[in-house]
Amino acid sequence: MAEPKNEEFLDDIEDAEAEAFAEAMEEIDDEALELDQLRAERDELRDRFMRALADAENARKRSDRDRREAENYGGSKLSRDMLPVYDNMKRALETITDEQKETNSALIEGIQLTMRELLSVFKKHGIEIIAPEVGDRFDPQHHQAMFEAPVPGTKAGDIIQVAAEGFMLHDRLLRPAQVGVSSTPAG
Repeated sequence: MAEPKNEEFLDDIEDAEAEAFAEAMEEIDDEALELDQLRAERDELRDRFMRALADAENARKRSDRDRREAENYGGSKLSRDMLPVYDNMKRALETITDEQKETNSALIEGIQLTMRELLSVFKKHGIEIIAPEVGDRFDPQHHQAMFEAPVPGTKAGDIIQVAAEGFMLHDRLLRPAQVGVSSTPAG
C-alpha cells in the first residue's frame, strides 16, 4: 500500500510542477506583452520626436528664408516711392541748358551730387536700373509697352522709344521700363 502514496506524491509533484510551469509561462507571456507594449510606446515616441525635429528644422529654414526676404525686399515699398524722385531729378538734369550751367553752376552741381547719392543708395540696397535702348527687343518680363507704332526699318517687337527706365530690386521687378514698340509687319 505504500506504492499508492508514492504515486499520489509523484502526482502531486507533477501537478505542482505543471502549475509552476503554467505560472512561469503566464509570467513570461505577461512580460512579453509588457515588452511589446513598451516597444510600441518607444516606437511611437521616436516617431513623434522625429516629426518634432523635422518641424523644428522646417520652421528654422522658413524663418531664415523670411528673414532674408525681409532684408532684401522689406524696403520695396519705400524703393517704389523713391522712383518718381529719380525720374524728376533725371528730367531736371536732362533739361539743363548750357546757359543755365554757366549762370547756376552751384545749383546744378548740387542736383548732380544729389542724383549721384541717390544712385549710390539704390546700388547699396540692390536697386538696379533697367535701361533699354532704342533697337533692343521688347521683353515683357522687364518692359511695359506704352504704345505700338509702325516704324520703317524696324521689326515688330523692337523698342522704338524709351519713356521711362525700369528698376529691379535684387531679382524682383519694382517697375518695368516704359517703352514704345514697333508694330511694323514682317514683309
